[in-house]
Amino acid sequence: MARGNHTSVTEFVLMGYTDRPELQLPFFVVFLSIYLITLVGNLGLILLIKVDPRLHTPMYYFLSHLAFIDVCYSSSIGPKMLQNLLVKKTNISFSGCFAQLYFSSAFATTECFLLATMAYDRYMAICKPLIYTAIMTQRVCKELVIGVYTYGFLNSVIQTILTFQLSFCDSNVIHHFFCADPPLLALSCSDTHNKEKQLLIFSAVNLTGSLLTVLASYICILFSIIKIQSSEGKCKAFSTCASHLTVVIIFYGTLFFMYLRQPKARTSWKYNKVVSVFYSLIIPMLNPLIYSLRNKEVKDTLRKMIEGKESQ
Repeated sequence: MARGNHTSVTEFVLMGYTDRPELQLPFFVVFLSIYLITLVGNLGLILLIKVDPRLHTPMYYFLSHLAFIDVCYSSSIGPKMLQNLLVKKTNISFSGCFAQLYFSSAFATTECFLLATMAYDRYMAICKPLIYTAIMTQRVCKELVIGVYTYGFLNSVIQTILTFQLSFCDSNVIHHFFCADPPLLALSCSDTHNKEKQLLIFSAVNLTGSLLTVLASYICILFSIIKIQSSEGKCKAFSTCASHLTVVIIFYGTLFFMYLRQPKARTSWKYNKVVSVFYSLIIPMLNPLIYSLRNKEVKDTLRKMIEGKESQ
């Protein structure tokens, strides 16, 4: 990307999660543990789904992609954050910052619409059980996944290019632990009004569009569950949605708090860091735990794998 008139900055300095040296090592241990659990949990979930034929269904196909996205999302932020907690020089190159913003934004957007796709899948399974297998074929599932990845990465291309067309000439210190739109806009010496407006519109459209799909699906699911006569049937129907609904509430709640705030609200940087850690590291760690602990089929597969290894 030609810099020329766009910026005089060749690298940025990430302030990191904390500016207190005595807390850097403890935070490193905590965040490293979270990141390792994220990798083991999500990669393990992908492996379980792949090896057990009973899990070769649309719901688990989408779940395996959610796990993959969580690994990629946390990996676009976690390693650099961990490195900066151990070293004094916390620089990141211009191109490195561009790449980090691009991939973190792409995977976040993709996850939004994948969660919406998973909600639609639950709607079809519970509300349209007679035609579910005919509609949610392997081909349709693949097309839906390709669609959410394509939109997520195209959306990120647009937003990242718009951000890096701004000028950065007064300071190169990013008051955050990774390259994100709000701190970069606060850093720019250009007129960021148009970019702020576009960011707000894109964020609102992505979040509300995907969330409305989730809400519409679950409203239909709720009415279908109410019509079920037996309490056992109601519990079984609800149990298939409980894990996904829990993930949706946590994920969308933190993103709405983060991205629908004023991008240049400098006084909120410390709060934004806490929220950013939650959705970039903690949520990807929680997702496989939520699905594993609340899903009988996953627990049964895991138990059989463990028992199989112990018997060898």
